[in-house]
Amino acid sequence: MTAGPDTRSADGTPGVPHERLTHAERVRRRPEYEAIYERGTRLSGRLMTVFVLVTDRPFTRLGIAATRKYGSAVQRNRAKRLVREAFRRNKLQAGLDVVVIPRREMLEADYAHVEADYLATLRRRGWKPRGA
Repeated sequence: MTAGPDTRSADGTPGVPHERLTHAERVRRRPEYEAIYERGTRLSGRLMTVFVLVTDRPFTRLGIAATRKYGSAVQRNRAKRLVREAFRRNKLQAGLDVVVIPRREMLEADYAHVEADYLATLRRRGWKPRGA
């Protein structure tokens, strides 16, 4: 068994590597979220609130807190997909835990606006994507 993303399509031919977040790149447990809320830096954007905690991990992790107060499951899942895509396309420096809380305004926004708000919110504190 190989380590790393599978680059073969269903018929076994070579394909494009998967670009999904790995298990290690996700904030998973409630105590981790609570630690980020308590010790992290809170940043407010037009479409989201972002908490960032500096850690000693060799990678950056993402957590998304879209509660039922936000809307239906379809709305919550769309917001999470948009945030994950912005995070995936704009990888930050290693050693950060990021938790995003979407706002209702995100329901009407397209991906370009979500990405721009995510980056603008992080840049206010000096965090920039790698290569930027």
